[in-house]
Amino acid sequence: MLGQILDSTPHSQWAVGLSPSALAVLGVWVALVVVAVAAGVTQVCQFRDAQCATTATAADGPKPTSVNYHFTRLCNYSCGFCFHTNSSPFVLPIDEQKRGLQLLANAGLKKLNLSGGEPFLIDKGERVGELARYAKETLKLESVTIVTNGSLVTSEWFEAYGRFLDILAVSCDSFDAETNTTIGRTFKNRDHLETLRDVCVWCHEHEVLFKLNTVVNTYNKAENMSEGVRSLGDICRWKIFQVLPITGENAGPGAIREVDKFLITDDEFQAFLQVHRDAGLADIMVDEDNAKMQNSYLILDERMRFLDCTEGGKKPSGSLLDVGVAAAMNQSGFDEAMFFKRGGEYKWSKDRSALEW
Repeated sequence: MLGQILDSTPHSQWAVGLSPSALAVLGVWVALVVVAVAAGVTQVCQFRDAQCATTATAADGPKPTSVNYHFTRLCNYSCGFCFHTNSSPFVLPIDEQKRGLQLLANAGLKKLNLSGGEPFLIDKGERVGELARYAKETLKLESVTIVTNGSLVTSEWFEAYGRFLDILAVSCDSFDAETNTTIGRTFKNRDHLETLRDVCVWCHEHEVLFKLNTVVNTYNKAENMSEGVRSLGDICRWKIFQVLPITGENAGPGAIREVDKFLITDDEFQAFLQVHRDAGLADIMVDEDNAKMQNSYLILDERMRFLDCTEGGKKPSGSLLDVGVAAAMNQSGFDEAMFFKRGGEYKWSKDRSALEW
């Protein structure tokens, strides 16, 4: 319209001045153009500032490279030293879980560890299987791992979901059945060691890397587990933890478990490690004392809140579903330097490793 006004006005009038009517129309349109341009500039600046703020937030803090998602607290075992106890039956709807995982992937997630509680309790293992599929197939994460006690894992589950899994870890603290019972690693009188061996075989059959987790405590600190570990065949990693007290979980007022009778000294933990290094297992051993373990994990709870363990308990952040990943991570207490020091980043994909460990 402005162009039509300009084209229809004699050139001589531009030299000597516009007619009053044309000048009035032109003034209105010029004012509208100025307002529109100003609004556009403002929107561009606001968008630019928002993008810069987002970039600065992501650049200033650590990224969620590796996250341990404890999506349920429910468990069928009763380990006396458990530091993530069965204090709530809450489980997010799967669509919300997937939305949260997408947010994490957008923020830089590479490795997702699905844990509990016992992750195979929910929907008879279908939930953890679908989350593994979504993470690997849709989000295309480098690594998807699961930690389980093994009691509810089946060969049929591996047939359906094994191809989406890089590593499966089974927790076992002893190769003596009575010791496992004393610790609480038992379910309906099933032999935990038989379960362990079955899951290990299924992992090898489906080319899923097998990992062993052991918590060193009062009842197994003097045990030589070398022969039992070797009997499992190929193990990609043997994670060995010193039993860890966490206020509100296994220590202090309101705790469901009582860790005191399981606690060991640093020297006792080191002695356990040395026995197994001397037995020639050092190449698969990854040890974590309390100092390494406490703040070096990004732990996401059942409501997708990061748990800050810096003060000896578990202080939840806002849910990343509500506040976003960056804001939630700022409340996580995550020690990224210790994460790398303890070997938190490793060859965690069966594709990348070509099964060479």
